[in-house]
Amino acid sequence: MAVFFLVSLLASAAGAICGIGGGVIIKPVLDLFHMGSAAAISFLSGCTVLSMSCYSVGRAMLGGERQVSVDTGTPLALGAAAGGLLGSRLFTLVKGMSENPDAVGAVQAACLAAVTAGTLLYSLCRGRITTHRVENKPVCVVIGLALGCLSSFLGIGGGPINLMVLSFFFSMDTKTAAANSLYIILFSQLANLTATAVTGSVPAFRPAALAVMVAGGIGGGAAGRWMNRRMDSRMVDRLFILLMAVIIAISIWNCVRYGAGGR
Repeated sequence: MAVFFLVSLLASAAGAICGIGGGVIIKPVLDLFHMGSAAAISFLSGCTVLSMSCYSVGRAMLGGERQVSVDTGTPLALGAAAGGLLGSRLFTLVKGMSENPDAVGAVQAACLAAVTAGTLLYSLCRGRITTHRVENKPVCVVIGLALGCLSSFLGIGGGPINLMVLSFFFSMDTKTAAANSLYIILFSQLANLTATAVTGSVPAFRPAALAVMVAGGIGGGAAGRWMNRRMDSRMVDRLFILLMAVIIAISIWNCVRYGAGGR
């Protein structure tokens, strides 16, 4: 249980600082330590991310913080909720395409490595990339739909791609993007986990693991919020880039391991 708690605590703290939700760290790390099936880890990661995002967004709203852009953030979040349902269905379809339970884990790891590598490249070249300020609400919904679908399928909550999209399409700085990313994650994960429960597709998992991970998610969210307020955007950017490099390496290893039958 100690591994579940520490991973969720540290990942959620980093996720709250950078706005990546924590699931993008929890999922590959638990895969790395063979802490359960791909489906069970995705479910536990999603529950942890939901608890952390609920705490972070709730505290921000109660505290009167105004970093979340309601005009764009709400259409994005609603699109992400629909995308979360779509991503959950996509996960079920991919899982059913092979009798090998490790196959979906290999697909998830490969997709996560590719997405994270693209995000890292964007982050390194961001100063030379022209960004935009999308205000059209239907377009915001479509962007949110894509984000929610991808994050739900990968079991990562929101992950680094949220920050890249918010920066490119909405010209948000790192800290503003982090706040809006958590808002989007809250909706997509709530929709994803609700669909999982309603359809009766909750995988077998250890209840004790869920309890300690949710506790770690809330504790990490609190710690991450405290640290985020004391860090400038440059420090957040550096932490983000370091995390992306580590996640890429772990995801590639997990992809190879799952592809070899989980050995």
